[in-house]
Amino acid sequence: MPSETEADILGRLAAISPIRAIASVRQVSSTVYKKPVALTGPAVGWVAETAARPQTASQTIDLIDFPTAELYAMPAATSAFLDDAAVDVGQWIADEVNAAFAEQETTAFVSGNGTNKPKGFLAEDQVAEASWAWDKIGYLATGVSGDWPASNKSDVLIDLVYALKAGYRQNASWVMNRKTQGAVRKFKDADGNYLWQPASTAGGKATLMGFDLVEAEDMPDIAAAATPIAFGDFRRGYLVVDRQGVNVLRDPFSAKPYVLFYTTKRVGGGVQDFDAIKLLKFAVS
Repeated sequence: MPSETEADILGRLAAISPIRAIASVRQVSSTVYKKPVALTGPAVGWVAETAARPQTASQTIDLIDFPTAELYAMPAATSAFLDDAAVDVGQWIADEVNAAFAEQETTAFVSGNGTNKPKGFLAEDQVAEASWAWDKIGYLATGVSGDWPASNKSDVLIDLVYALKAGYRQNASWVMNRKTQGAVRKFKDADGNYLWQPASTAGGKATLMGFDLVEAEDMPDIAAAATPIAFGDFRRGYLVVDRQGVNVLRDPFSAKPYVLFYTTKRVGGGVQDFDAIKLLKFAVS
């Protein structure tokens, strides 16, 4: 009897962070997207009916650039293998490349250095929240190097929530990896109730202190001077720029007898509102 082969290839589940899902995404038609941002509004004040009205200070506007970078892959397969395989190898290669692209870009959205790749929010300059300034990400320290406070551990999470302005808190999310979430999930209130709550509906998100919790594997683990927890309105805070979708060029000529699948994608990203994301730093200060 002839053997049978499954029509699909089973692959390992990639650790893909969902940053794109919670960030703003913009389709662009050029290599660089420029976004103007108002840092301060106009100066205003009360005045008497007949008093003089001198000129007031104008708004301050900054311009942020979001250049796009290119992801590429060029796997190969022989023509005979493509013709004789029991599975759709071409489609499988395309799916694998797409998954690899997603894994690469989401790592860049978190920690990319901005050189030929998007710049991640953890790669921006970080400063203590008390000294926050535009173009920097503010953080709160736990007060202990590489660990939670010795007592009332969850209080630093409450402090982090209220480090964010009210307008940002309405759509805020926690972002951390599964190891950090495992530590946070054990926190209880004074009545013994867990602060972490499972999703109330199928396909929903778990919540922490009433805010959605997003599991992002690219976030760092808890360690000295690390910032493994982010909290903020990522829709306002981070922008993903797509120049075009995934392009696949099937090339059977350049490397006979191999067929090359030259695949490219152009994407950029960066922080667009530095006040919308706050970090928890496991350090003394």
